Amino acid sequence: MTSALHTSSITSLPLLARGKVRDNYAVGDDRILMVASDRISAFDVIMGEPIPGKGELLTQMTLFWFDKLGHLCPNHLTGQAPESVVTPAEVAQVQGRAMLVKRLKPIPVEAVVRGYLAGSGWKEYQESQSVCGVKLPAGLKNASKLPEPIYTPAAKAEAGEHDENITFEKTVQMIGAELAAKIRDISIAIYKAAAEIALQKGIIIADTKFEFGLDQSGTLVLMDEVLTPDSSRYWPVEGYAEGSNPPSYDKQFLRDWLEAALVNGQPWGKKPPAPKLPAEVIEKTAAKYAEALKRLTS
Repeated sequence: MTSALHTSSITSLPLLARGKVRDNYAVGDDRILMVASDRISAFDVIMGEPIPGKGELLTQMTLFWFDKLGHLCPNHLTGQAPESVVTPAEVAQVQGRAMLVKRLKPIPVEAVVRGYLAGSGWKEYQESQSVCGVKLPAGLKNASKLPEPIYTPAAKAEAGEHDENITFEKTVQMIGAELAAKIRDISIAIYKAAAEIALQKGIIIADTKFEFGLDQSGTLVLMDEVLTPDSSRYWPVEGYAEGSNPPSYDKQFLRDWLEAALVNGQPWGKKPPAPKLPAEVIEKTAAKYAEALKRLTS
């Protein structure tokens, strides 16, 4: 692994946006250089300390899944080397952690698929026996496997805001019935295929979210990161038991530490600035990401 990169500084290309993890640069008017930094966020707050190697792991994992799932939906990769569009001095910032992708018209819906009851879904189920308007059978527990994966979309929020869970009917109002149905059906198909592949490697993908865009011809294209521990809940099979939160390969370890963290003797209020992460939390979080990739690709 190279040294940690909290924030990239590619000066040879115009900066389009900095997200929680990715820094996006314009390459002409038809491509984007997406650089996965080693930043990590929790509760929609970006931590001050990077997780070494995280950006490379996320990129490798996304490329792994694009390769496995290309038959289900086209993706935004151009097939061109990211190193080819930066100066020699900037190559180190993109090597292994960047993707050169097509510029698309993003769809303002996060396509969330849940195969298990967890997180906010479990909380909502306890109150209403449903998740995002989808009725579920009685008697389910925390971490229960659902009879069939369900599609529970979210509306993309402005930077720094929480995405808002919405009903499928709301997505129809936003983007039209045909496109809404296509995104739902493709998302469930991708999740099912990926969950089966992961299960063979001893990993349960409890839930995930996808992002899509449209190319110039109106074709639906899978974009951004795919099926990484940043966008999915990854559980090791051997740690899974219905009724309790399984240990996970995602950011849950960091979230648990933050939930217990004190700032000036008070619980952290989940607003910037984030508490300073101790070396142990950084190392353990990095190890979780590394183990997920190793398990998946070995």
